Amino acid sequence: MASTKTRWIGLLFISLAISLVIIDGTIVNTIFPEMIKDLALTSTEVQWVQESYILVFASTLLIWGSLADRMGRRRLLIVGIVVFIASSIWAGSADSASSLILSRVVQGVGGAMVLPTTLSLVNATFQGRERGIAFAVWGSTIGGMVAVGPVLGGWLATDFTWRWAFLINVPLGILIIVGLLLFATESKSPGARKAIDWVGAVLSVLLFGPLVFGLIEGRVYGWWSVNPKSSFAIGNFTWAESGISVIPVALGIALVAGIIFVWWETNRQRKDQGVLLDLNLFRIASFRNGSVAALIISMGEFGLIFAIPLWLQNVIGMTPIGAGLVLLWLAGGAFFASGIGGALSGKLPPARAVQLGVLLELLGIVGFALVASTDTGWQAIAPFLFLYGIGVGLATAQLTGVIMVDVPMEQNGQGSGSQSTVRQIGSALGIAVIGTMLFTGTEASLENRLDEIGVPAAIQSQIVTTVVDSAGSVIPQLSDIAQASGVDSATADSIQLASGEAFTDGAQLAAYAAAGFLVLGFFSTFRLGGLAKEEKPETAKKKSKA
Repeated sequence: MASTKTRWIGLLFISLAISLVIIDGTIVNTIFPEMIKDLALTSTEVQWVQESYILVFASTLLIWGSLADRMGRRRLLIVGIVVFIASSIWAGSADSASSLILSRVVQGVGGAMVLPTTLSLVNATFQGRERGIAFAVWGSTIGGMVAVGPVLGGWLATDFTWRWAFLINVPLGILIIVGLLLFATESKSPGARKAIDWVGAVLSVLLFGPLVFGLIEGRVYGWWSVNPKSSFAIGNFTWAESGISVIPVALGIALVAGIIFVWWETNRQRKDQGVLLDLNLFRIASFRNGSVAALIISMGEFGLIFAIPLWLQNVIGMTPIGAGLVLLWLAGGAFFASGIGGALSGKLPPARAVQLGVLLELLGIVGFALVASTDTGWQAIAPFLFLYGIGVGLATAQLTGVIMVDVPMEQNGQGSGSQSTVRQIGSALGIAVIGTMLFTGTEASLENRLDEIGVPAAIQSQIVTTVVDSAGSVIPQLSDIAQASGVDSATADSIQLASGEAFTDGAQLAAYAAAGFLVLGFFSTFRLGGLAKEEKPETAKKKSKA
């Protein structure tokens, strides 16, 4: 067992490793304009730069979590960072859209290696009250870095070049590798020596890849019929412009793969062969109930993060870096939560800490929805973002501890990968629903407001389509656009104001939808039961023996 000092220094580098992965999931949001100018990206290519990372990341989490138990958790973490560094160099030097997209695919592989292994290392390194504090730090890092990504990307793109948003990973990654080698203790399961379940690995990719894609892009391509405004294309292949959409096909593939996956894993388990996911994990009440709660809570947690940057830039008129700086209040709250989580460890049952975190998230979201308007300053929403960040930090960290507390050490990687995958699916589903609420709410409100102004039907339809399809980015220039369509200057100014108010209405509706998910998540936490304040001695004893 490593010394106490060494363990905590190791935790620092483990947290830095997860920071790289989380930041790269959001950093591209503020550097897209510069990338579009430099590489002449089409709208479809822009979409795939973002989604290629997310899809590969989400669909391979389970694979790497399971392999970490066999290969060694620190070893796979370091391999993941090496892959991440190499792909970051590739992305930072890309000279074409295809090169950039492929580099993001490889980044997704590296990121998927990192996330579950950091969690399983934390779980294997710490016990008792220390584990609660360590989970608080780990969870707060995730919550905080989601908000740091946009501001870091905005700063690098403004003062340097968009390429440094990727190249900055190189020196940081090297530093992390050195720190892990010096201070993180290797951990693996001596009992996990059975043959690798490669068929299960393929089935898991066919399950989670199409599932996450379908959930994220249903609004864009049409949940059933083809959306004539958006055609699905990948490479030289373009989906049919009429008939059934690509989304039900993707979800159908996921459903079939899921059924086969469960049958395959159950059959191999019965024969005592190696499995990608031990389905017996879901017989553990804390793991099963905690995963359900994590799924629902994740659906709500990303609502505010999704809607607010768009609202700050398109309605309030902030720059990307300005919007990112406002989101730092959320990050500050998440990091503040690590101290609270540490103080609560051993004094408050983890399930109650999760409930407290969800309640704080609810207060933050509802507070934002109530104060948001076209003339709201960042000072009015900052306290609610900070409160929301505290809630995210508490809920993420403590819920992770609840899920993993009774998972046998030899299944640490499987459990870590599973709970991470559940959260990713919840986030994707939440973004799909909340994004739909944001844009449908904006559309309905804008139509009503334009009717009141007396805008002709033809121009009204054009304006509504332009605002929604651009995700509100045309609002600052909408007066000029309307005048170019033959509208007088006074009416054009009214149209721009109405568009900002409508987008605010949509953001409020999205916030309330996120709050609804969190309410459901709050009630789901009561199934976690009266978990002990600290890990039970007999449980810790079993784990140490394993």
